Amino acid sequence: MSATVAAPLVAAIEEAWAAIRERHQDVPEVVVTLGSGSDAKGMKLGHFAAQRWVRGEDELHELFVGGEGLVAGAASVLATLLHEAAHAAATARGIQDTSRQGRYHNQKFKTIAESFGLTIEHDARIGWSVTALPERTEAAYADTIAMLHQAITAHRRAEAVTVGGGRKSNNNGASAECGCGRKIRASLTVIEAGPILCGICGTEFTPDV
Repeated sequence: MSATVAAPLVAAIEEAWAAIRERHQDVPEVVVTLGSGSDAKGMKLGHFAAQRWVRGEDELHELFVGGEGLVAGAASVLATLLHEAAHAAATARGIQDTSRQGRYHNQKFKTIAESFGLTIEHDARIGWSVTALPERTEAAYADTIAMLHQAITAHRRAEAVTVGGGRKSNNNGASAECGCGRKIRASLTVIEAGPILCGICGTEFTPDV
């Protein structure tokens, strides 16, 4: 990505993040990075990673934005930033809002994200992570969205990611995990027959992928 594309875009994302921080003061400062969001497990539009950078004696958090997601437009990018800001706020509050190495989003994340103006729906594989920007939030951030629109002058092509081998047969069944991190092993037939719920956190056990 050339400097004429990247520099204004990073500056715009930083400005959008500042606008979010004005409304939600426990959202911390971040270092913005851009790159490929193509992954064997699906497209990564954004990611908040705590304490990845060092500035003197300070530790800074990282905000990654996948270049492929830019094609969806400024409002979608803002939705991604608000989603990651909710993760950032959870970190600042000492709240564990995900499990399974950050893949599964629990009810605590949903509560924070909705307080940030997002609409959150459930997915059996990744939990309360399906994100949409309602009209009221889009209107509240209209100036920010317009600024992002001016800065998004290019997007990254999605890469063709091949997962070799497919799912292998396993007589021991498949491993599945719930929202609080407990694991079980059951046959695929049993898992796919219907939801298996955890008696502690109440979430569904879903197969590890």
